[in-house]
Amino acid sequence: MADLDAGVATRKKGRPRTSETAAPSLVEILNLVRTERSTTRQEIERESELGRAVVADRLGTLIELGFVDESELGTATGGRAPRLVRFCTDRASILVATLDQTALGVGIADLSGRLIMEHHEEADLTEPVSILCDRLTSLFRWIVERQGDQHDLWGISISTPGAVADGRETSFQVSTPPVLPGWESFPIVEHLVETFDAPVWLRSSVETMSMGELRAGAGIGHKTMLIIKVGKRIGAGLVSDGILFRGAQGAAGLIGSVPVTIGDRTGTLERMAGSDAIAEEGRAAAERGQSPIIADLIRRGQRITAVEVAQAAQMGDRGAIDILSQSGRLIGQVVATLANMLNPEIIVLSGSIAQTNDILLASAREAIYGACHPLVSRDLQIIRSQMGSSSGLVGAAITAAEGLFAPSTLREWIMAGRPQAHPVFAELIKRISAKKSDGAEAPHPPETRKGKR
Repeated sequence: MADLDAGVATRKKGRPRTSETAAPSLVEILNLVRTERSTTRQEIERESELGRAVVADRLGTLIELGFVDESELGTATGGRAPRLVRFCTDRASILVATLDQTALGVGIADLSGRLIMEHHEEADLTEPVSILCDRLTSLFRWIVERQGDQHDLWGISISTPGAVADGRETSFQVSTPPVLPGWESFPIVEHLVETFDAPVWLRSSVETMSMGELRAGAGIGHKTMLIIKVGKRIGAGLVSDGILFRGAQGAAGLIGSVPVTIGDRTGTLERMAGSDAIAEEGRAAAERGQSPIIADLIRRGQRITAVEVAQAAQMGDRGAIDILSQSGRLIGQVVATLANMLNPEIIVLSGSIAQTNDILLASAREAIYGACHPLVSRDLQIIRSQMGSSSGLVGAAITAAEGLFAPSTLREWIMAGRPQAHPVFAELIKRISAKKSDGAEAPHPPETRKGKR
C-alpha cells in the first residue's frame, strides 16, 4: 500500500501548511463532495459556509491526498465553465463477502460501493470456521491478484447469517463476535486484519441486503422500506427516512423468533415457515402420497431441499403448492404486523425461495394486504428483490464505505490519508503483534481447498 502519512508535508511551496485543526473542515468538505451535495467550489462555499480561501486550501489538501479531482469542466451558465469537484471513488478498494447457509459470495468494490467484480460458489457453514476462513482468504487473495496492484485496500466487509452486536468503539469491528457456532474459538476478524492490513466490518445478511436494495435496487427513490429475507433464517430489515435502523444491540428485525400457530402446532416463524420447514414438509407430503413430483425425486435419490419443493410447486405439484402457500401466509401475517406499525412505502422479499417462487410471494402479499389497515395498504408495494445474491455484496460495500467516511471516524485518519492510521485500528495491530511476540500466535487456517471460481 502507498503510505500517505507524509501527504500534508509534501504540499506545494508557498501554500500555508494545514494543521490538525483543519480536520473538521476537511471532513465536511470531503463528505459534501462524496455524497454529491456539492459539485463545484461555489456550492461547497455555500453549503459549508466556509470562506473562499479556506475552501481552496482544503481542496488542495484533498486533491494531494487523492480524495478528490477537479480536472473536469462543468456546464457554463453565462460565464466561465466551473471546474467540477469529484470524489475519487477509485482511490481505494473494499473487499466484500456474503456468508449464507449454503453459499459463499465474494467481491471487490470501489469507495462508492459499486461492485467491480463478484463470484459465488456453494459452501457449507456447518464446516469448521477455520476451513471457511481459509476459503474466504484464498478467494480474497485471488480477487486482489486479478485486480492488480492499482489500488489500496481500505476495508473488508462481511455479511453473516446471524445478528452482529453493535460495536461502540468505532464503526469497524475490533474483535470476533459469536455470530455463528464455533466463531468464538477462532479470531476471524483478527486473522483478516493481519492478512490484509485493513479494517473489518461484520453485519447481518438482512442488514446488508437492506442497504444494497436501498442504494442500488428496489429501494431507490424510497425513504421507508421493509426487506424480508426468507431462508433457513427469516429476518427483517427496516429503512426509515433513508437510514437503516439497527436497534440498540444491532439485533433489530429478528422476526424469525416470533411464535406462530398452524392448527394445533405452535413454533417460531423460522421453524414453521423457513426453508428447513419447507423441505421437511415436502418430504412428509411425498411420503403421504400428496406430492408425486417430490416422491419421484426421492425415488431417484435426489436430496430434497426447499428449492426442490419450490420447483415442484412451480410445476403444478398440489402438495408443494400447499406447502409454499402456507409458508407465505405465515410470513405475511407477521410482516403485516410490522407494516401496520411502520407504514412502509415498499416491502421487498428476498432469499432464493422468495425470488424463484411466485406462490410464496402471492400468498405473502394476500396475507399482508388482508391484515393491513387501509391507509397502510393503499399505496404499499410488495415485490421480490431484483438484485438476488448481489444485494448483500453491494450492501456490505456500502456499509464499509459509510463506516470509513462517517465524520467521527474520518476525523481520526483523514490527515494521514489512509484509514489504517485510525487509533483503534493501530491499537488492534499492536495487540495482534504482541500476541505473536508472546508466542500466542493467532491460529492459521489449513491449506486451501480447491473450489469453483
